[in-house]
Amino acid sequence: MSQKTFNDIFKGKTVLVTGHTGFIGSWLTLWLKYLGANIIGYSLNPPTDPSLFDILNLDNEITNVTSDIRDKEKLFETVKKYEPEFVFHLAAQSLVRDSYENPLNTFEINVLGTANMLEVLRFSPSVKVALIMTSDKCYDNKISNRPHIEDDPMGGIDPYSASKGAAELITSSYKDSFFDTNSHKISISTIRAGNILGGGDWAKDRIIPDSINAINRNHNIKIRNPDSIRPWQYVLEPISGMLWLARKMYSNQKEFNQSWNFGPEIGQKFLTVKEIADYILTKSNSSLKIDFTDNSNQPFESKKLMIDSSKAYSNLDWKNIYTIDDALSEIIAWYKTYQNKQEDMKEFSISQIDNYVSKAKQVNMNWTK
Repeated sequence: MSQKTFNDIFKGKTVLVTGHTGFIGSWLTLWLKYLGANIIGYSLNPPTDPSLFDILNLDNEITNVTSDIRDKEKLFETVKKYEPEFVFHLAAQSLVRDSYENPLNTFEINVLGTANMLEVLRFSPSVKVALIMTSDKCYDNKISNRPHIEDDPMGGIDPYSASKGAAELITSSYKDSFFDTNSHKISISTIRAGNILGGGDWAKDRIIPDSINAINRNHNIKIRNPDSIRPWQYVLEPISGMLWLARKMYSNQKEFNQSWNFGPEIGQKFLTVKEIADYILTKSNSSLKIDFTDNSNQPFESKKLMIDSSKAYSNLDWKNIYTIDDALSEIIAWYKTYQNKQEDMKEFSISQIDNYVSKAKQVNMNWTK
């Protein structure tokens, strides 16, 4: 069984996904498999236990290469052996607080790892399209009066944000130096998504898994920055944007060979961290409360971060499909289904993809065809 969307471009194609054992990578791998792609996954073992990758039993669905993105020789060997046409580079150290504890590790994975991927692409004639996923935190974030657009300066105070800004600069350098030529027929873009929420995330220091874990243990939810605002969005939103962009890049290498924001619409309701936690408590019919932890001695984290995705709306005919209420309802349903152990979670997750596509069809998204 496969789904026909994105003009059926991925059916039968070989696709490399780095970081496929992570939360976002697992959802991307599941959707690509559902679209009929042949997936080569390149990553370390899942970073959490439990993990979405294991719950969905994806190891039996794909070619799984367990290796480090810092191992350039192994990465080159993998790409040479399997000859993918599409590459989605998601491998990363993705936690801000971990980047303070081990900054060098963060820079090695996020910066050197990206450079390794780009260097391998220089000598990979099979690859037609490569998408490099960075982060909404790649921006310098010194602009307070508007959301960030793609041409804003890269930067970041914390090591994680700086590493993602550096990954953007390295990608830009490689594109200008090696790929934006008539002789090198590969299209490369970078992707900056919002703060991604979805079922199957168990990473630490994230509001959804922290809240779900607290409720399961009958503990109050502890949050550090209750008034922080993030560009929250459902996990399938940026993935749909990535897949549609890859489709566009495949047939028109130059026009879409850019950096793209895939975040929530500016006019939508933006919730604080506390409001997200309150929503989860309400939907879970829980009488537990929220405890505010003292963060006076905690390392710096941005209080407000917003990105402007107008370019994707106008140039790709892409937009977010779910409201934050829709997203949180789907997320809570996922965790409840998992906890009840009454359904196959792979099938349930595919049904959530179907729900999302069905709603996208109702608003005539071109990528649903």
